[in-house]
Amino acid sequence: MFYLGLPSDLNFGNTANAVTSLVGDPSVLIGGIVLIVAALLVIFLLKRIIVNSILGLISWLVLTFLFGINLPFIPSLVISIVFGLAGIGVMLVLRFFGLI
Repeated sequence: MFYLGLPSDLNFGNTANAVTSLVGDPSVLIGGIVLIVAALLVIFLLKRIIVNSILGLISWLVLTFLFGINLPFIPSLVISIVFGLAGIGVMLVLRFFGLI
């Protein structure tokens, strides 16, 4: 007989014993807190990187299509996505001095 796709002859007694042995274990609590803090740090850092990349891409589009500043296509696009607004600023300074 199947219940939710599982055969009825499975023994879950060992699993229940393993789970109940973790209750009250301080190492599980510490591990959980460390994982939560790590996840929050990753999300916080990735959010800043993603926003910087999007702003760099938008500034590249504005400079290229609205103002008509001709920067090398692939290098300036990659630099704007990786380094954001600072990368576009460096590209503009290099363009001003005639290095690109």
